[in-house]
Amino acid sequence: MSKSATDKIQDLHNFGEFGGVNPSISDSSTYTFLSAKTMFDTFEGNTEGCYLYSRHSSPSNLYLGEALAALEGTETANVTASGMGAITAVILQLCDAGDHLVSSRTIYGGTYAFMKNFLKKFDISVSFVDITSAEAVKKAITPKTRMIYCESVSNPLLEVADIPVLSGLAKKHEIPLVVDNTFSPLTIAPAKLGADVVIHSLTKFINGTSDCVAGVVCGTKDFCLALKDVNNGAGMLLGSTLDSLRAASILKNMRTLHIRMKKHSENALYLAKHFEKDGLRVVYPGLPSHPGHLLMKKQFVSEFGFGGILTIDVGSLDKANELMELMQKKNLGYLAVSLGFYKTLFSAPGTSTSSEIPEEEQESMGLTDGLIRFSIGLDNDIHRTYSMMKSCMVKLGILSKDTISV
Repeated sequence: MSKSATDKIQDLHNFGEFGGVNPSISDSSTYTFLSAKTMFDTFEGNTEGCYLYSRHSSPSNLYLGEALAALEGTETANVTASGMGAITAVILQLCDAGDHLVSSRTIYGGTYAFMKNFLKKFDISVSFVDITSAEAVKKAITPKTRMIYCESVSNPLLEVADIPVLSGLAKKHEIPLVVDNTFSPLTIAPAKLGADVVIHSLTKFINGTSDCVAGVVCGTKDFCLALKDVNNGAGMLLGSTLDSLRAASILKNMRTLHIRMKKHSENALYLAKHFEKDGLRVVYPGLPSHPGHLLMKKQFVSEFGFGGILTIDVGSLDKANELMELMQKKNLGYLAVSLGFYKTLFSAPGTSTSSEIPEEEQESMGLTDGLIRFSIGLDNDIHRTYSMMKSCMVKLGILSKDTISV
């Protein structure tokens, strides 16, 4: 039986320079060589284990990359200064002028903006499709298509991608499947399901403390080395380099990821079930009412649940704003973007994280004005949280007073 991701991370052993239980932080931008020949070989990519310049690599970044490769079950991983730094580098590494890519229509707003508005500068075209329809993806692929891109669980509509089916399509056409797994670390393992490249915004669940911005590309050694090539590597030349101090702090936070993901998922499922019973329109992959529920159950690692994100539609943007402001006033969480924090975070994605998507396209994909995205926190007494959230909804007329609490 193969080791689980948590076992692989647990078994990583990196001593600090003086025997510390945490690896020493490399606080240098450049590294010395004992011979000029070694420097030349390193520039040519012929030397392993030598450090050249921190934009290229550093010991701290490599320690974190090793842990992330263990998490996703890939050969290696390159860390970056942001999730978008990872996404843009991968796309520009795989696509040249005149090429085409197929993407899910429901993706993070920054990714959508890059694909829709920025890639046209390089004559790279994009087809946005319903990623839950294999037929739609198949029809969108052309001889110029160079990749299929999706999120394992989409932002913000929580659509579940059928990664094995998409992988089969990608392999048939000899193109890579790139999956952003930010919403579901440990919960879904895209590489084991057939993805060629796995991306994360480390800013979110993996770091878990909302104090830094970072990203990662997990893939084969050949692809990750190509990204770092000094002559034509998009990761190297675009300069999205993670600071060593931040890499070290993320690595320490990763040690509790398995504990946090279980609690995020447990709390999210509790709230989703109870608010759906109250009559609200709740979207959460753990609910049987979710269109992708059975698919999620086929793909997920049950130990870590269905994830920490859910959405609730309260009818209008005004109601959404009122509710979020009241919940923040009651210390239930923060009216803030992002996810994975120990406190609950909530935002109206149509006017925040997905605002880059035109209103008519938001409407066509079902992103309504009253939709609130919740990143559920690590609350110890989740029934108390439910009761307090519900009282806010009753006060604003979103729920009626006679709704029975369970």
